[in-house]
Amino acid sequence: MFPVLLKGYLTVEKVAEQLGLSEYRVRELIREKQIRATKIGQWRIKPEDLEEFVKSRTNK
Repeated sequence: MFPVLLKGYLTVEKVAEQLGLSEYRVRELIREKQIRATKIGQWRIKPEDLEEFVKSRTNK
């Protein structure tokens, strides 16, 4: 694997934990293109993409 490329990326498991969702639901959100992710063996999410998703869900 390319550990340098994965540095800083979050796993589906970590994102699910942070959002209080199931891993299945996080994968659904990725499929629905609501959370931007990259497939590097498994889905990986950049912290800034997770932050963008959370901001898009926050009331203004």
